[in-house]
Amino acid sequence: MKSHDKDAILKTIPQKGFFGHPKGLSTLFFTEFWERFSYYGMRAILLFYMYYEVSDGGLGIDQTTANSIMAIYGSLVYMSGIIGGWIADRILGTARTVFHGGVLIMIGHIILALPAGAPGLFISMFFIIIGTGLLKPNVGGMVGDLYSKTDPRRDSGFSIYYMGINMGAFISPYIVGTLGEEVNFHLGFGVAAVGMLIGLIVFVITRKKYLGLAGSYVPNPLQKEEKGRITRIVLLAVVALGLIGWLGVSGGWLTVERVIFAISILGVIIPTAYFIFMYRSPKTTSEEKSRLLAYIPLFVAAMMFWAIQEQGSTILATYANERTDLNFLGIELKASWFQSLNPLFIIMLAPLFAGMWVKLGDRQPSVSQKFSFGLVFAGLSFIVMMIPAYFNGTESLVSPMWLVLSFFLVVLGELLLSPVGLSASTKLAPAAFAAQMMSLWNLSNSSAQAINAQVVKFYSTETEVMYFGVIGGIAIVLGIILYLVSPKLKEFMKGLN
Repeated sequence: MKSHDKDAILKTIPQKGFFGHPKGLSTLFFTEFWERFSYYGMRAILLFYMYYEVSDGGLGIDQTTANSIMAIYGSLVYMSGIIGGWIADRILGTARTVFHGGVLIMIGHIILALPAGAPGLFISMFFIIIGTGLLKPNVGGMVGDLYSKTDPRRDSGFSIYYMGINMGAFISPYIVGTLGEEVNFHLGFGVAAVGMLIGLIVFVITRKKYLGLAGSYVPNPLQKEEKGRITRIVLLAVVALGLIGWLGVSGGWLTVERVIFAISILGVIIPTAYFIFMYRSPKTTSEEKSRLLAYIPLFVAAMMFWAIQEQGSTILATYANERTDLNFLGIELKASWFQSLNPLFIIMLAPLFAGMWVKLGDRQPSVSQKFSFGLVFAGLSFIVMMIPAYFNGTESLVSPMWLVLSFFLVVLGELLLSPVGLSASTKLAPAAFAAQMMSLWNLSNSSAQAINAQVVKFYSTETEVMYFGVIGGIAIVLGIILYLVSPKLKEFMKGLN
């Protein structure tokens, strides 16, 4: 998008009205609040729904397989952002893509609310995967549209937006999780569907008034001669996947484990191909290519970070359910409630971080330095999980405060890395790949969870100390290396910080 077009769009957006930020930030804040309420509420009970016995309302899936499915599900949710970014960049624009994504997510939760067993689980996953891929990267991209690239409020705005995400994620485990564990899993999933419906209503009612023309443009529209070719490719891909699926299931060689392994491989191949494609594109200028090169170490650091953070819903969820004393100070805790710790700490700390970046102004650490600090805190969050088993073994239940400490440390890292990464993605993006750059950012999470689908298989009570120690140690070492190369990366960013 040309700079004068960007200026014209900014003139249609009320630039004050939401804590000193553009009024459109409130629309995106509350849209993501309810979308994350639905997603994280579902996720708080999904693992338990998969591996609880049928007599307890679950599906009776093997626990290790359930953890891998959970990781690969998360991977596909973020991987589908490629589709969402491409559709926004070339067909619909971000605003319309967000709306259609929300509708698909709601349908997925409705299917989960029905007693449809394992088939219902996988069908619902399909809708939620595609819907989230359409919605999530494009909402973040629209936040970037509210500000000029040099607006000093930009990082602060992303931090406030990030707080909205986590407010929804904080509330949902207490509502959806409690209903799921105490009453019925399907009732919990139904409440998640209602949350997404509210988010859609908020977006539709306030969009025109507060967002102006943000998200209404198509940065790189399909040319007439491209449409037929793209349609044929999509149809062939759908037919090929359907045929492979039918032959694989009927022949008995397409197992859940093999599908998980294949997706784990794709989690590494896809972002690599994405970087190469954008770098080699004739639409990418030499200055934009330099910024893409600077983005690669940030992407790798983000992968390592998310590999730890996302285990909060798999390994640490299992830890909460089986290794933690849930009777604390006379209160009977629910295992699903621990999923609220991450967003709770973000809600508490995000305003402090947002204010800190504004106060520091030009004196704040560079993007890569913030990333390096984030990696170190993530590593420490796993190092502390070694301590109970190292000193007391794995036979006794541990205090829930160890999980509280672990989640607190990883949140410090998240606030240093995630909102800053969102902002950096919009700043470092080539103009022709604006929405797709947000998809690439989300692929860092997808790749991490794809790898996690294999990594979580190594966790057991017998390997607990080594598991947490090795992963935590690798993150800390990578954080130190990134800090040392930060000055060089700043040069490659060509004036952006």
